[in-house]
Amino acid sequence: MALTPKQQRFVEEYLVDLNATQAAIRAGYSARTAMEQGYQLLQNPSVADSIAAAKAERSAETKIDANYVLLQAVKLHERCMQEVDPVLDRRGQQIRDDLGNPLFEFNAAGAAKALELVGKHVGVRAFSESLDVTVNLTPEARKARIAELVKRHADGE
Repeated sequence: MALTPKQQRFVEEYLVDLNATQAAIRAGYSARTAMEQGYQLLQNPSVADSIAAAKAERSAETKIDANYVLLQAVKLHERCMQEVDPVLDRRGQQIRDDLGNPLFEFNAAGAAKALELVGKHVGVRAFSESLDVTVNLTPEARKARIAELVKRHADGE
């Protein structure tokens, strides 16, 4: 189904920042209802298909896809881990720890963030922010299981 001019404008604006509310406003929808309009537009199959097609076209044009992002994240992680600098005092002298070992620093935050991105991309669950678990236990069975786990923890298992 063809998009209306306003829907087409929404698709174009959505690609700017992937913010449905702001895209709806820029496309001419009321600022008061932009959040709802943006949500509804994203649920519209024709609009969603147009956005997906435009993203695919943009990815092909820029040659930036999931593989590119993954490779860049790996390169960033490796770079952050390699850029090790000595920790210097105000006089430019190497600072040492209590045992006389020289201290060094590197971009730990950058390395961690890049590694997190790589881990999410390849599905490493260590970086999951949440874990969905469905447990179908009766309240009595749930209490018994909790008691069992508490006992095992207390016993050091």
